[in-house]
Amino acid sequence: MARRSEAGVTIRAVAQRAGVSAMTVSNVINGAGRASAATVATVRAAIAELGYVPNLAARQLSKARATTVGLLYSDRRTPFLDAVLVGALRATNAHGLQLILREGEGVSRDEAERMAGELVRSGADALLVIPPFAEQLSGSRRITELGVPMAAIATGTAMPDVTTVRIDNRAAMLSITQQVIASGHRRIAYVAGPDRYSVVAARLDGFRAALREAGISENAELVVRHGEFDYEAGKLAAQALLRQSNRPTAILCSSDDLAAGVVAQAHHDGLQLPQDLTVTGFDDTILASRIWPPLTVVRQPVEEMAFRAAQCLITGLSRSQPEISDEVFDHVIVKRNSIACPAAR
Repeated sequence: MARRSEAGVTIRAVAQRAGVSAMTVSNVINGAGRASAATVATVRAAIAELGYVPNLAARQLSKARATTVGLLYSDRRTPFLDAVLVGALRATNAHGLQLILREGEGVSRDEAERMAGELVRSGADALLVIPPFAEQLSGSRRITELGVPMAAIATGTAMPDVTTVRIDNRAAMLSITQQVIASGHRRIAYVAGPDRYSVVAARLDGFRAALREAGISENAELVVRHGEFDYEAGKLAAQALLRQSNRPTAILCSSDDLAAGVVAQAHHDGLQLPQDLTVTGFDDTILASRIWPPLTVVRQPVEEMAFRAAQCLITGLSRSQPEISDEVFDHVIVKRNSIACPAAR
């Protein structure tokens, strides 16, 4: 991963490292003055070495407002979104920026483009997006014409024209599926989520890979797709899966909200968890540890990823030609009490 900015690094520290004045550093950052090519190169090298991110609020004093980052998100309020908001606010507050929000369904590219355009017209100098907006806006000519840098978090893959901050979703789902298989489960169901999210394909691929490695044939009746990532979709998926004559002994879910819905439906049907049914989640939102049984999950550091994505935007705003990057954070399997060996039938 790229080196992160270190707390306490100032423009004076950059000047000292480069052997120039603070004014020269400021001129290089702002593209002002008449610094030689060698001096510019030396200052930029010092900035990179120290991990310095300019405080754009100070640079924008000539404007009537501070530099602003726009966050584009779905109107479905979830613990995942709450973590995104906290991370974005931490980053913008740390650098003296403003954060403005725009919510909507975002079910089409036209809708996503309209919302992004509204954010820019409202004063956004950069855009932070989450799925499925990242997938819809990547490759959009209208977004290119807006001329603002864009970063996305929690996508399933890297994107050629959008900075992405994510985990390896395939590897993460492969790992947690392997743990369920190691507990003795063979009839394993999977609740995938909506296809318009790139993480859905990546996580489903990881699930299937784990089955293949264990010599378990995939059963199409045990894979539920096309629902949302929410609690109600989890309940509906569980209704379909648990009422099969040969119901699954484990249900793996592509989000904590889905898993919470599965758990609620299983309790409603009179099952004892985890003895009668193993359930796992994904994200490690606060919900995962508050239900019974507390969920074993894949943890992706959503708040930290949002913080990092906002930092990438801030850095991009200081450059005439922002770089596109793909940063992959580590995932962790958080073990709790929702996995047990399958009960004899």
